This record gives sequence, C-alpha cells and structure tokens, in this order.
Amino acid sequence: FCRVDPYGFERPEDFDYASYEAFFSRYLVVLTRRAIKWSKLLKGNNGIQKSLKVKRYIRKGIPNEHRALIWMIVSGAQTNMEQNPGYYHRLLEGEKNGKLLEAIKTDMNRTFPDNVKFRKTADPCLQHSLYNVLVAYGHHNKAVGYCQGMNFIAGYLILITKNEEESFWLLDALIGRILPDYYSPAMLGLKTDQEVLGELVKMKVPAVAELMERHGVMWTLVVSRWFICLFIDILPVETVLRIWDCLFYEGSKIIFRVALTLIKQNQAFILEATNFPDICDKFKQITKGTFVTECHSFMQKIFTDPGSLSMATIDKLRETCREKVLSQG
Repeated sequence: FCRVDPYGFERPEDFDYASYEAFFSRYLVVLTRRAIKWSKLLKGNNGIQKSLKVKRYIRKGIPNEHRALIWMIVSGAQTNMEQNPGYYHRLLEGEKNGKLLEAIKTDMNRTFPDNVKFRKTADPCLQHSLYNVLVAYGHHNKAVGYCQGMNFIAGYLILITKNEEESFWLLDALIGRILPDYYSPAMLGLKTDQEVLGELVKMKVPAVAELMERHGVMWTLVVSRWFICLFIDILPVETVLRIWDCLFYEGSKIIFRVALTLIKQNQAFILEATNFPDICDKFKQITKGTFVTECHSFMQKIFTDPGSLSMATIDKLRETCREKVLSQG
C-alpha cells in the first residue's frame, strides 16, 4: 500500500486501506467515464460557457487532468490573467512590505508538514512557489495582506495547477469574489457566514441548533476552520477537490450545503452529546469515516440533503446576521 497519496500527503497511521480500496475501485470507473465526457465537451469549439450541462458535469466532478483549466475558466481567473499579462511577476519584483514577508515566512513550515512535496528536501520544493504566491497576493490585495488559512488554500491551488501565476489568480478569485470578506482583518464575512449557518441549522436541523444553544456552544468554535480552510485538513483531499469544483462554479453557498449535509447526516450522533466538550468532539468526528471518503455519493448528498438553498435566502440571512455581528463588535 502507498503511504503517500497522489497529492503528496502521507496517510495517517490509522488509515483504513481496505475500505479506501473498495471505494476507489468503484470510483475509478466513474472517473474514467467522466474523463471521456469531459474530453468530448472540451473538444467542442465554443469553450466552456456557463450552462446547465456544464453545471451538471462540474457537480459530477472534474477529472484531475482538466481541473486547473476548468477552475481557471469558470472562476473568471483565466480572463483576469489574460487581461493583466506580466502583472504577477511585477508584483514579485516590486517593493516589499517586510512585516508581510515575516508573517508569511513564519507559516511556511506549518503548511502541510505531512505533504512530501512541501518539505525542504523535496525537489522542486513547493514552499518556494507557495511563498511567492502569498507574497504577490499580499501586495496585490493590501486590505487583506496575509492571514492564516490562506497558506493552505494557496498550497492546494499549487498542488492542482502546478503553476504559480494560475494559483495567484485563483486565490484572487476566491478571496476577492467567491468568499465575501473572509480574510480581511476584521473577518466580518467569516463571522457573518458562521451565524448564517447557525440560522440555516435552526431551519433545517432544529434539534441540533437547540442542543448547541442549550449548552452555549458558539458555531465559531466548531465550524470556523471549515470556512477558513474550505475543508482542507478537515475532509479527505479527493472530497475537498470535488467541493472546490462546485465552489468555483456556483459560489460560496456550496460551503453551506456541505456543512448542512455533515450536520444533517450525523444528527443522531451529534444529539448523543451531553455537554460542551462532547459537542465539540462530535463535530470533529463527523468529518471522518466512509461517508466523507466516498466523495461521489457525498457530493450527490450535498445537493439533495439540505433541500432547497437559494442565493437569495443566503443573501437575506447575511444581511441580518451582519447587523448582528456588527452590533456585537
């Protein structure tokens, strides 16, 4: 058995190879079928236009060999990159903010210590690319600069695109457009969205909302890393990439779909909790096991389990929750 997965991550000591093999042999059939369909779609002359067909294809997963390209196109990153030739390299050559560089350097060795491609001994060592992307982004978006969590996201982008400039523009798409205000110093968007999740749970899984309230557990304690790291190091790599496929196309509401599905599927388990630490522990456990490893069936579930979830509903909730967060500030 391979101790290192295809993305360079070392598998944990207690990794369940047997159930993973069983899942992967079935999933491989799906991947092969999807790859043929995607190749046909990409051979068409009109490129990738937003359409129901493309949306359906994306929900069923983008084959790894096309992933970087599709993410670039559907997120708008490709257009931005083409309209700003040389911009990324100019950022790296320009004046630098010493404090920003220090903050980024500090996090370098903390980024994916379990990934062989990010080790100092690796050749090429992806830490260099990661450092460049974060430095460029910090100077491009001075309002955000650098914030913990961005290193993991940029790291994943580099693993998939194998290209610094593309990773930079995808990071820009995520932080600048797709995720509303998650990484600004006040993290207003992040705090708001955690409250929004709380409201959605009240509507869709009321028993869990009631349990959280009874024991005084704030949502930020159990889900902030879901939002900040976009499920990196929370869910298995394959599953995270499938979530990101949809995130780049459909936007931030995907995060709510995933969170609600995890909570709804594990409702009975969560409700066994009898105290504060117990609840926190249950939330750690629901992100492990076969349900989340079987990424294909998991992705089908996120579009059925939570029921309808329109952007209009989320925008309305964001408005009221933002007011609440600001008044608490």
